[in-house]
Amino acid sequence: MDEAIHAAWDSYRILEKRTSAEERQEAQQRVEAATDTYGREEVSRGTVFLVGVLTGYLIAEQAGGEDRLDPLSDLIPAVISRLPTFEMADPAQVPMVTGVLMAAAMGMDTVAWRDRFGQIPPEETLVHSFVLWLLADLFDSLTGRPRVIDRMMRETFDSTATERS
Repeated sequence: MDEAIHAAWDSYRILEKRTSAEERQEAQQRVEAATDTYGREEVSRGTVFLVGVLTGYLIAEQAGGEDRLDPLSDLIPAVISRLPTFEMADPAQVPMVTGVLMAAAMGMDTVAWRDRFGQIPPEETLVHSFVLWLLADLFDSLTGRPRVIDRMMRETFDSTATERS
């Protein structure tokens, strides 16, 4: 469901400090509307999907480079080690979000992998949102272009909406 995935990306935009107050409010409204329409679970699954997408982008972006991030020894530890910077990140959720990152690094369908363990509790959803933000921040840092991943994702959402029209 494209709207649930878009709402999942909006969770990144809400966390991103460079998002204007107006854009943050619009993002919050889209998250609430998608949650009302599709349910919290579907938006949570959208976040897990996007963690897989961004992990894939990071691995592909680095392919062939001398300073290539190894997904298992560099990428995942870099993300997981920064989770404590988010006060609301429940440490009990770290094993599952690490598993999602591992599945993504191995090229697996992150949503299918996560679905095997049942519904995603709200505490885990929040940590996946933090992971999504950390991956986006890492992507922007590696490319040296602030908010480039946000522009790419919004262009993708815009083109998908245009195709459906």
